[in-house]
Amino acid sequence: MIISASRRCDVPNYQSDWFFDAMKQKHVMVPKNQSANVEVPLAEEDVDCIVFWTKNPEPMLNRLQELNGYMYYFQFTLTGYGKKIEPGVPNKKRMLEVFKELSLLTEPRRVIWRYDPIFISQEYTVDYHKRAFAQIAEALDGFTERCVISFIDIYGKAETRLETLKIRKPSVSEVHELSGFIADTAFTHGIMVETCAERMDLSEFGITHAHCIDGDLISNLIGRELDEQYDPSQRPACGCCKSVDIGAYHTCKNGCAYCYAR
Repeated sequence: MIISASRRCDVPNYQSDWFFDAMKQKHVMVPKNQSANVEVPLAEEDVDCIVFWTKNPEPMLNRLQELNGYMYYFQFTLTGYGKKIEPGVPNKKRMLEVFKELSLLTEPRRVIWRYDPIFISQEYTVDYHKRAFAQIAEALDGFTERCVISFIDIYGKAETRLETLKIRKPSVSEVHELSGFIADTAFTHGIMVETCAERMDLSEFGITHAHCIDGDLISNLIGRELDEQYDPSQRPACGCCKSVDIGAYHTCKNGCAYCYAR
């Protein structure tokens, strides 16, 4: 079983104490629907891997030894957006240092950099993204092997927020311009680029489709083949294999303007 912690909330940032308590108890109750919970076992023999999703794993850094016996890796989102877009995310220069520290505590292949979602606005232009991506990629040279990108999808409940901020999806030509720049820049720093849940084929730029809950990566990390199959509950373009998400909606304090889980 693969544990996802979590697509619904930044567990490492806001709920690390709860998470480590659950690991000590070897199980956790998570919402199944509005009226029922389900028990998820967390003993070492039950968990193949834990995938963390976060914009700030710093609260976990001095407790990673409590996960000895478990395999895990991080999806670490680090963008160039400011406080109007990501109000709850700490100073980005500090997060660069946290990223490096986490990589040193684990290993580069277990800290995946996410530069997403990419959108266009008056402030966040194509040129802005080029500058921001290049600066971050240079800083993370040697500390990660993979970068996952995606271009924003406008979900119904986020639409009003994004319209107020005059945020839009990049055009096809903008996607191609950014993809070519991102791929070339990442390559110079030893980082391969993949897309998350994107239908668009960007293989001409050397960009492949990602599997954020990545069965191949997990198999390599744990040294054996997984039985987990493709997860049909995710978006059609998503290539993730099955996992159990132990987070809860409406509990994240990052407050990101683009977030579907708010």
